[in-house]
Amino acid sequence: MKKCTAIWCLLMTLAAGGGATAKAQDVSSYFKDTVGAFVLYDMKRDRYLRHNEARCRTRFSPKSTFKIPNSLIGLETGVIRDADFIIKWNRTKYPPQPNWNQEPFIHWGRDHTLRSALKHSVVWYYRELALKVGEERMKRHIAAFDYGNEQVSGAVDDFWLNGSLKISADEQVEFLKRFYNGRLPVSPRAVNIVKEILVTEQTPAYKLSAKTGGGSVGTGVYIGWYIGYLETKDNVYFFATNVEGASFADTRERRVEVTRRVLTGLGLLPKVKP
Repeated sequence: MKKCTAIWCLLMTLAAGGGATAKAQDVSSYFKDTVGAFVLYDMKRDRYLRHNEARCRTRFSPKSTFKIPNSLIGLETGVIRDADFIIKWNRTKYPPQPNWNQEPFIHWGRDHTLRSALKHSVVWYYRELALKVGEERMKRHIAAFDYGNEQVSGAVDDFWLNGSLKISADEQVEFLKRFYNGRLPVSPRAVNIVKEILVTEQTPAYKLSAKTGGGSVGTGVYIGWYIGYLETKDNVYFFATNVEGASFADTRERRVEVTRRVLTGLGLLPKVKP
């Protein structure tokens, strides 16, 4: 990874008629009253932009962003066959909770496929997947992925939520780059299936693929993750955002809103018409 020599890295933008001009981008205004970190990697120009460099290097629980590697591992080990593989909801093992009347939990109380479980961030589905994969295979794949601190200890169905596994925003971006470019030790088929179900928005101008994550990281402290990549006609931009709040509700919308404001401000997403 290239290191920035200042808090704000230089993001290169192509000048009209060819050539390149360097333009410093300070995105701190989008984080007003928000503790958080943001990393953007411009693949075509091999450039990084960061907000809060120290926090970009700080590791936190990946929470539900781990559903990306978890999906790959499930497919690669044959635990799940494809995006439409169903795991039935066990109501006794995973009973409805008081917050299951809210998004995204309102969708959890039913059978799910890999596709729908990723879309609605269904934790119980991925817990069952991890149990079927088993600790030994899970450890082996996470080490091969060079994923965060690679620590898999404690319950195999919980280590990415409240356990030992930690990853930084910088490392999230590096993982996404390896995933997108086929540099993980898994089959192209597994990569293509996960790429397909990660797409959240598609227009003639761009395609956005992303995953949220969030939860408690300490007493009264919650983290909200939003990671992914933006494909345009001639480039790919990888990003990882995390924000801090006093509750899950405090971070749920903000993690996505802040990211979209930054991407829009950089001219990578179109402005929403009032």
